[in-house]
Amino acid sequence: MPELPEVETSRRGISPYLVGHTILYAEVRNTRLRWPVSSEILSLSDQVVLGVHRRAKYLLIELTAGWIIVHLGMSGSLRILSEYIPPEKHDHVDLVMDSGKVLRYTDPRRFGAWLWTDNLEESAVLAHLGPEPLSEAFSGDYLHQRSRGKKTRVKQWIMDNKVVVGVGNIYASESLFMAGIRPDRMIGSLSETEAHLLADTIKRVLLRSIEQGGTTLRDFLQSDGKPGYFAQALQVYGRAGEGCRMCGTPIEMAKHGQRSTFFCRVCQR
Repeated sequence: MPELPEVETSRRGISPYLVGHTILYAEVRNTRLRWPVSSEILSLSDQVVLGVHRRAKYLLIELTAGWIIVHLGMSGSLRILSEYIPPEKHDHVDLVMDSGKVLRYTDPRRFGAWLWTDNLEESAVLAHLGPEPLSEAFSGDYLHQRSRGKKTRVKQWIMDNKVVVGVGNIYASESLFMAGIRPDRMIGSLSETEAHLLADTIKRVLLRSIEQGGTTLRDFLQSDGKPGYFAQALQVYGRAGEGCRMCGTPIEMAKHGQRSTFFCRVCQR
């Protein structure tokens, strides 16, 4: 599933080709995504793109008349075409621009979303989200204060969008390894020092992944059709049975909250 770095990579990739240009029309070939494509998008025409933003794992395309909210789901990706080319089976949505370029949305599993809102503050999918992990609002102090008395596994807790947005399975595993914290510890057991270390590590891991264009494990592609390269730098995720890059101990995998969790028994405590 595309996580925050992949969504931010997509935002940075498509923004220069959209902002200041006009969407001539939207071509929607399949409305049956996670939620039906909003009717306002089906009839979209002659809308100037004022900005492309991100909130959590949602891309927010700001138009003169409202906002398109895009979620990439499990397998979605966005790419810029220099000209219109015939769509393939999993190419579900096109935004055709006045420049001749096309923003194409591809989603084999159709678990993404294209929604419309006139006002972001009234959008149900954006309500109750926690702070952005790369913002000043997310800090060691915030993490420590918010976690006092909580009896939830640390990995599950930092993946809760009400606590902090955008820290998905890959980056939770990687951040906990880099911070030396076992994923099955109770979040309330973290010391203030550990909370600061974890918050700082989450920021570093996410920024490094963004710099490398995100992580491509299966379907994700950047807006130019290239994969993300952070997969080559993964320390534990997807490496069960392989030697830890730090100590050589085999990486272990466990199921926490129906998700695969990867960790090193020696390096993480």
